[in-house]
Amino acid sequence: MKASDEMESEKKILIIEDSSTQALKLKLVLEEHGYSVILAKNGREGLDILRRVFCQIVITDWVMPEMNGVEFCRVLRATTDLPGYVYVILLTARKNLDDLVTAFDAGADDYLTKPVHPAELMARLKTALRIINLERSLKQRNEEIARLAVMDSLTGLFNRRYFNENLPKALMAAKRRKQPIGLIIADIDHFKMVNDTYGHQAGDKVLQQLAKLISSSLRTGLDWVARYGGEEFAIILPETDLVGAHTAAERLRLVIAHTPFDIGAEQELRITASFGVASVRPAEQAITMEQFVDIADSALYKAKNLGRNRVEAAEIA
Repeated sequence: MKASDEMESEKKILIIEDSSTQALKLKLVLEEHGYSVILAKNGREGLDILRRVFCQIVITDWVMPEMNGVEFCRVLRATTDLPGYVYVILLTARKNLDDLVTAFDAGADDYLTKPVHPAELMARLKTALRIINLERSLKQRNEEIARLAVMDSLTGLFNRRYFNENLPKALMAAKRRKQPIGLIIADIDHFKMVNDTYGHQAGDKVLQQLAKLISSSLRTGLDWVARYGGEEFAIILPETDLVGAHTAAERLRLVIAHTPFDIGAEQELRITASFGVASVRPAEQAITMEQFVDIADSALYKAKNLGRNRVEAAEIA
């Protein structure tokens, strides 16, 4: 869920209350404080509404027909298709400790005793918003940590770890769909000479610009690329046979050879790259990730041995 959508969902509150009078009273108080209110008459209707219009805060009565507040909490906490956490405040006239324990065990976050005082309601909502924001910050931090774990810090591409984890998945998907999958391994020619002549900072700039160049050549939402090694890049091409993978590699080879790379101090550098290409139909040919990579690697070594700045494709027996 986008940040703007999250902020909007904070201002929406779902009230689940079978009493029209009680629901209207709560609605008026909340709207006076800038909240947008949606009403439901029981827990089942409330769940249906949440799937259509997500609200991060729900105020629900305990006793209702069809599905009461505690049952609503249990079903809500077992629901996995909502875009974020839902904070639930349970309304109850019960003050028995066992009842409150039951409510919290079912998944309620807080409770209010009827009749509800507007000042206490607003204070509880402030607490709810604080917890929702903390939960969102933690989720974003965890997502960022997960993203960094599979990203190459220099180029912004996926790293070797991501490649090793996701190429087998890509092969399985190709097998399931009975489609071919292509693999290109690209290696910058004489990259050590670039570092030795112009320095490692210049080499880093070349790698960064090449990463952008490769990324811009991919089919959005289908192809992906990882930094495989120091100056090696692995490109995965789903739904691509050997001819298609060879064509893509040759097109990229020409673009690289004709693109000036800015290495700073008003200097431009021309580079070339060599490519090894392979393609397989996993539904017809049993192959492991390691075998697939070895075949593309062999083609790359052939391209290097034949003079570099070329594309070589490997047939899979």
